[in-house]
Amino acid sequence: MLDRMTPVVKNLVIINVLVFLAQQAFPQMQFWFMGHYPLSPDFYPWQMVTYMFMHGGFTHILFNMFALVVFGSALERVWGQKRFFIYYMVCGIGSFFLYEFTVGLNIYSQIDSFDPGVDMGWVLGASGSVFGLLLGFGMLFPNTQLMLLFPPIPIKAKYFVMGYGAIELMTAFQNNPGDNVAHFAHLGGMLIGYFMIKKWQRDRTNFY
Repeated sequence: MLDRMTPVVKNLVIINVLVFLAQQAFPQMQFWFMGHYPLSPDFYPWQMVTYMFMHGGFTHILFNMFALVVFGSALERVWGQKRFFIYYMVCGIGSFFLYEFTVGLNIYSQIDSFDPGVDMGWVLGASGSVFGLLLGFGMLFPNTQLMLLFPPIPIKAKYFVMGYGAIELMTAFQNNPGDNVAHFAHLGGMLIGYFMIKKWQRDRTNFY
């Protein structure tokens, strides 16, 4: 699988791994480069990009990089390096804004009891971009058979994507107190990816 990595995917994996190693050596850097709520005093513009190269632990980066290699390499071969990189980055940035928008709604709903000293909007990880890749794979290769781990059964990519998206949506609205996963960031990556692919498909067929 590693031998089949495409150039942009390989470079993204290298950057993510190097940043993760830097996080372990300099834990304080996480505060400056993870994403904060845009109206927070801890927010800086570069966090819209840098947050997607930060990860919260070994398992977090392992699953994200695995998905990046599997789904990203397939998409890069179809789109080429430039379009794939644009797609990856835009999905990540769009994911950040959708997640922070939901944070803002939550703050507004608790405006009478909200503690401004609580940092509600922090987020980190490549998951928004990776979910965009998952959505893209499901749209471009809908009938490709994927093998689930639990349970170990084959499933078509389009059904896997729809099922995963439905689970993320349901979990996001459950808003369990102990759940520290940014589900709306995942959904944001999928939503941005959907509109990007639809636009590209429409532009390709609109000839005059």
